[in-house]
Amino acid sequence: MAAVTMAGALNGALRDAMRADGDVLVFGEDVGPLGGVFRITDGLTAEFGEERCFDTPLAEAGIVGLAVGLAMGGFRPVVEMQFDAFAYPAFEQIVSHVAKARNRTRGRMNLPLVIRIPFGGGIGGVEHHSDSSEAYYAHTPGLKVVTPATAEDAYWLLRDAVEDPDPVVFMEPKRLYWARGELDRAARAAGPLGRAVVRRPGRDATVVAYGPAVPVALEAARAAAGEGVELEVVDLRSVVPLDDATVTASVRRTGRCVVVQEAQGFAGVGAEVAARVQERCFHSLAAPVLRVAGFDVPYPPPVVEAAHLPGVGRVLDAVFRLQFDDEPDRTHEVSEVAS
Repeated sequence: MAAVTMAGALNGALRDAMRADGDVLVFGEDVGPLGGVFRITDGLTAEFGEERCFDTPLAEAGIVGLAVGLAMGGFRPVVEMQFDAFAYPAFEQIVSHVAKARNRTRGRMNLPLVIRIPFGGGIGGVEHHSDSSEAYYAHTPGLKVVTPATAEDAYWLLRDAVEDPDPVVFMEPKRLYWARGELDRAARAAGPLGRAVVRRPGRDATVVAYGPAVPVALEAARAAAGEGVELEVVDLRSVVPLDDATVTASVRRTGRCVVVQEAQGFAGVGAEVAARVQERCFHSLAAPVLRVAGFDVPYPPPVVEAAHLPGVGRVLDAVFRLQFDDEPDRTHEVSEVAS
C-alpha cells in the first residue's frame, strides 16, 4: 500500500502493463522522452525503448489510424490524445472504424486498443483544453468509456482497459492528476471495469457522479451530514458499460436521486442516468430525479470557470430541492453554509 498521485498511478499502470505484455505499445504526441504534457508516460521510453513508447506527428487521425492497424496485427496499442478537444480530428476514425470493427466482421476481429483522453476543466485551461467529451463516445455503440476518480481506480481500470479485447476510451480527469490516494498493486478494493461503487453510504438520497464530479459529490455529502442529511455517493467508474444494478439498488433504498456531471447538461451522461433511474425506480422515488451539470455554453475563460463548474453549493441546492418530508426547505441556508 502506497500513497500516489493519480498521474503516478496511471504511469505505474502503463509500466506494469508493458512489463507484463510485450505487445503493449504506447504512442502519441510528446509521450516519448518528454513523458507527455502531464508526464503520464514519464520514463517509459527510457525503460522500454523507442520501439514501444514513441512520439508521433501532430496528427490525431493518423495516431488512431495507426493504432487500428497495429491492433489488427496483434498488438495492444495505448494512444494518448494530448487534450480532450484535440481528439476531435480523430473522431471519424474512432466512430467509423474503432467502434465498428467487431460488428463489421461479425465478431471475428477484436480491436484491443486504448485511447487515453485527458478531459475536463479546473486547471485554468483555455478553450480546446477543458472539454468534457464523454457523451460523444458513450453515444457510439462499440466503445467502452471509462473514467476514474481515485488513484487506485486509475491504476486498476487502466490495467483492465489494456487487457480488454474491445476498444476503450479512457477519460482521465485532468484536475485530479495531482490528487493523492492509496494504491495497493497486489489487490484491488473496487470491482472490475463496468462496476460502479458506493463511495459513501447514506440513507436520505443518492448522489450519482463520475470522474471529476466524484470529489465534489463527496464534499457535498460531508456538508449535508452537518445538516442531518445522509447522502449516499455512487461513483459510476464506467460510463459504458453502465452499472444499472448498483445505481438502482441505491436509489431504491434512499428514494431520491441527484446526478452530478461536470459536462454541460443537455443530452449528457447525466440525462441517460436520470432516465434509467426514472424507468427502473419509479415506484421507489419520493421526488423527481435532478441533475447538476455545467452550463450549456462553450467552456468559458479561466477567470470564470469556477462559476461554470458544478460545485458543492449547487449540489446541495439540488439535494434540498428534493423536499424531505420531515424537513423545511433549507436550500438558501445550506447554500450559504457551502459557500
